[in-house]
Amino acid sequence: MSLRRAFVGSLSSDGGGVVAEAPRVPLRGIARRFWPYARPYRPLLALTLLAVMVAPVVDAAQIWLFKLLVDDVVIPRTLEPLWWLAAAYLGLTVASGVVGYVDDLLGDWLGGRFSLDLRTDLFRHLQRQSPAFFEGRRTGDLVARLTGDVGAVEGFVLSGPVDAVANLMRILLFAGLLAYLNWRLALVAAVTVPLFGWVAQSFSARIRAASRERRRRSGSMTALAEEGLSAVALVQAARREGGEADRFHREGEAILRAQLSGTRLRALYGPAVDLIEVAGALAVVLVGVWEMQQGRLSVGGLLAFMTYLTQLFEPVRSMGSLLTGLHYAAAGAERVLEVLDTPPAVTDRPDARPMSRARGVVDLRDVTLRYPGALRPALDGVSLRVDPGETVALVGASGSGKSTLMRLLLRYMDADHGAVTLDGTDVRDLRLHDLRRNVALVAQETVLLDGTVAQNIALAHPNASRERIEAAARAADAHGFIAALPEGYGTALGQRGARLSGGQRQRISIARALVAGAPVLVLDEPTTGLDAAAAARLRAPLRRLAAGRAAIIASHDLEWVRTADRIVVMDAGRIVEQGTHEALLARAGRYAHLWAARGTEAG
Repeated sequence: MSLRRAFVGSLSSDGGGVVAEAPRVPLRGIARRFWPYARPYRPLLALTLLAVMVAPVVDAAQIWLFKLLVDDVVIPRTLEPLWWLAAAYLGLTVASGVVGYVDDLLGDWLGGRFSLDLRTDLFRHLQRQSPAFFEGRRTGDLVARLTGDVGAVEGFVLSGPVDAVANLMRILLFAGLLAYLNWRLALVAAVTVPLFGWVAQSFSARIRAASRERRRRSGSMTALAEEGLSAVALVQAARREGGEADRFHREGEAILRAQLSGTRLRALYGPAVDLIEVAGALAVVLVGVWEMQQGRLSVGGLLAFMTYLTQLFEPVRSMGSLLTGLHYAAAGAERVLEVLDTPPAVTDRPDARPMSRARGVVDLRDVTLRYPGALRPALDGVSLRVDPGETVALVGASGSGKSTLMRLLLRYMDADHGAVTLDGTDVRDLRLHDLRRNVALVAQETVLLDGTVAQNIALAHPNASRERIEAAARAADAHGFIAALPEGYGTALGQRGARLSGGQRQRISIARALVAGAPVLVLDEPTTGLDAAAAARLRAPLRRLAAGRAAIIASHDLEWVRTADRIVVMDAGRIVEQGTHEALLARAGRYAHLWAARGTEAG
């Protein structure tokens, strides 16, 4: 993304640029969609569930030992049972530690592995999307979905259900023990349980709505930050630092409002649950004292009952919090599903053919393509053949269809009518990997990764030898400045190759295409944005790159275009002229007019 596009996109986010709300998905539908990511880990998940089910049994046994300590040691004032009680308590403590260790370790491992698998699949899915997909979305929001929202999905599919099983086990176990100790007291305590459920249900829907808004606003803020920082040079040049900071602050205010809305609901939920818990405990104490007076309950029994009741209230309260947490996680899951449910515009056909190395015969046959919502076709009945070793230059005003034609060659999109063939095979019948291995691209905006010079040159062939990389750099007229870098070919370029000039980045791109060695070459305005000296210096490396290949060039640099074997003039999606430089000048048509205008602009 250029600075201008990033900055303009950032400006458009003010007000109407908030990330759209993801489509709502039922909780059952979310669980069904993401469960396959947990399926490979079912044995370890079963072990985790076993650990969380054993843990409350150990806790219950420890509390029962406390009852025996009071009834058999403290009240009778005898030490005889103390020794075996102490040994049993020590053994249960060790068992509790082992169970807790297994639970924590497996829980983190499963959660981390689940998140990594889903995050990788989501990233892989994004990598398969056509460039048009990203033109309609904000990069920062996609990053937020890859990070925070994927973490929320893990909480929904793994951590949440495991916690639910643990809580359910505790509820059933401690409720059973309460009934065993004194069924009358258990009935008194049971009255409070439906109240917990009613409070949780009444709060959950509103908390989910607040969570959805917070997730959506967080995506917008991440996108705004990414766009503003990537365009920081233009922001400073336009003296917009204050305005950008103000818009960032307003977006943060919106997130804060959504967060406070959820916080208010949770803050009200907590005291409501506390009130129910205290009322239930007081009722149990009153009835418990009555039961002691009647001789139906011992002192240790009452203390154990109260402890078990506390242990019962904790998972009941957690179940309510878990429900609201699941709604919060569901908001993130919906945002992940929105991306996963967007199919790539271009995919391999089921019967796609493999292709090793093509000869490089490119043929467009009556190709027509109209962008969605456009009033006229971007390409209208275009037919063009390029043979191996031939250089064809496309010229024409912006919007004439040059870049669209090149997108079809790389199959970033498919034609509505007609066919694009490579060696006589429709590119739609080829595997995308094989097609793009045979087509090298040098684009207007050179994209360099945050790696070394050698890694960027060998991007298409990571195992390329140092000799091959250096030879490509020499042919691209890049070896000189690379050798002058602090660590030569091992110099880290930084994000987007910020350490290099525009011309240097483009020469790295040419070296990359040389290493790729594809039989078809696509050059999309490779000298645009460079000064005259830098553009002139690129012409010789570009000619060396095009030699022996089927080369298709889109450029406004007519001084370079004039040396092409054939020049194709495009206008409004059609080919209106084609021929050599001399023939087109003699024709005195549109190309001759462009050539004359070049002279005027130069003057």
